[in-house]
Amino acid sequence: MRRIAFALISAAPLLLAQAPPLTLPEASPRAQVRQKVGLTEIDVTYNRPAVKGRPVWGGLVPYGKVWRAGANENTVVAFSSPVRVGATTLPAGRYGLHMVPTATTWTVIFSSQSHGWGSYSYDPKEDVAKVQVTPVATEPTERLAYTFDDPTDAGVTLSLRWERLRVPIPLAVDTPQVVVQSLRDQLRGVQQFFPAGWSAAAAWCLAHDVNLDEALVWADRSLALRPTFAGLTVKAALLEKKGDAKGAAALREKALASATEGEVNQQGYLLLSQNKLDEAIALFQRNVKDHPDSWNAYDSLAEAYALKGDKAQAAANYRRALDRVNQADQRARIEGELARLK
Repeated sequence: MRRIAFALISAAPLLLAQAPPLTLPEASPRAQVRQKVGLTEIDVTYNRPAVKGRPVWGGLVPYGKVWRAGANENTVVAFSSPVRVGATTLPAGRYGLHMVPTATTWTVIFSSQSHGWGSYSYDPKEDVAKVQVTPVATEPTERLAYTFDDPTDAGVTLSLRWERLRVPIPLAVDTPQVVVQSLRDQLRGVQQFFPAGWSAAAAWCLAHDVNLDEALVWADRSLALRPTFAGLTVKAALLEKKGDAKGAAALREKALASATEGEVNQQGYLLLSQNKLDEAIALFQRNVKDHPDSWNAYDSLAEAYALKGDKAQAAANYRRALDRVNQADQRARIEGELARLK
């Protein structure tokens, strides 16, 4: 027993030297925030120091010196697609985020080096974008935080918030071009074998008025696989956009010849969204003629007349819809529409 005890005591320094570190709370815990702009994902990974009653700006964070914009490792901003910062477009990738605070304007720096420890190894030769921003006063924030403010399909403001200051960094995204490139990539995959993928891609371009020449090629690819109502109507709309009204009309008539009630109804609502009320009414009237027992056909026609301001026709068709519908929730809705028309 004495020999065993002596062996354990002799080995104690070696055991201590090899002991793994304990997991304990960090003084500046790691955090991550994410925002999607269109199809573009923007991530910020950073550490969150606390104020703890200390003077921050011009004190804990000196003015005029490069700062890591967080604590510990680099603050890292990652983009899944190209993003514009000021006058510079940054390719998709990961970037180290640094800042140079002053009492007035700040310099925000995006560096190609994203694996550093803080700003100690910062090298201005690795700068890929710089932008001047003006901090604004805001509500107290004990732990440094990044937020995404006012997101739209075209961009978002990334804000650093700490103490009583918010540092706004505008980020812009060319979402239409990002989506177009994504569509090109998707149509290289299994979607290329189905007409719906090609026509849906063409329809997106049409709705956003971008990439129309290629959209017309995609519509033709859809029709080559199988003529469908969606493919014919989107090509018709593209031809109309390019000034070929005669070709567009011929394709629409071909599409309607084999369209289902739901497809005609969908096309009618598309026309309503474009404020083409008379054309929509003509389609809904066609649906009523072809499907006289459908409450939905009369309901859609009534809605179109109501949007045009023809209350008499709207009420007459709502009553016809009411005579044919069985669902309690739809009956209650149509009765409400009739009451509003009085």
